[in-house]
Amino acid sequence: MSRGGTPSSGAGAPPLTHRRVEIYRGASGRGGDVVVDALALEVPVALVYNGISHAVMMASPADLEDFALGFSLTEGILAHPHECYDLEVHEEPGGLTVQLTIAGQRLAELKERRRSLAGRTGCGLCGTEALDQAIRPIPRVRAPALSDDAIQQALGALADHQALQAATGATHAAAWCEADGRIRLAREDVGRHNALDKLIGALTREGGPGEGGFALVSSRASYEMVHKSASAGIGALVAVSAATSLAVEQAEQAGLLLVGFARPGRHLIYHRPADAPSARAQGC
Repeated sequence: MSRGGTPSSGAGAPPLTHRRVEIYRGASGRGGDVVVDALALEVPVALVYNGISHAVMMASPADLEDFALGFSLTEGILAHPHECYDLEVHEEPGGLTVQLTIAGQRLAELKERRRSLAGRTGCGLCGTEALDQAIRPIPRVRAPALSDDAIQQALGALADHQALQAATGATHAAAWCEADGRIRLAREDVGRHNALDKLIGALTREGGPGEGGFALVSSRASYEMVHKSASAGIGALVAVSAATSLAVEQAEQAGLLLVGFARPGRHLIYHRPADAPSARAQGC
């Protein structure tokens, strides 16, 4: 896959993800000192397939190749990564465009989908014309044996992989963790769905999630987060905040191990499949 231009702070520099601004710090409506703060960049990113614009998402302008590939897989536009022949990121006057060249059969299916849908937004359901289109079929996955210690170790290390969050306080993270809790990959974005798509794209480039690991996200566990995880073959999802009712239902259908309210020293197991390997010796 080739790569086009991305916003940067200079030749050879990494993509620009935040900028500094002067703000007034005050309380109770009174002005105060002028200080400098960092703002996370949020820009329109258009995903274009074989010349056809499919979606415009608001996202952080980094790791967009991972984002486009992950989004294409979790949204069912691609069934396999090899169906994406080329991928280029271009800077436009109004934002960024990711140009993807995909297999003809997948393009035909995408065109058919566009005829039947009025549009989509980041919530994953808006714009769907019929109720029976709202909840998409979810694939079965194999849940790993996951110990309490592994969850807590990954949770304790997550902040070390959130440089943009540390600078701005405005982004989410998604991390891939090995069975022992070591974080192997992490991605950040202003949107929680985007962060997970970026992680899935990065994992795909490395050959997939592998056995025994789990995804850790800094957000709640919603329907979309569970569905995207299962679509990528991820068998366990750990969320810092709560799970929704539909997320639990989807986890039950997929056989996905779902953990929420992951905080230092505690977490809640919303669903553990009956056939999941036992990790009771480690406390889970």
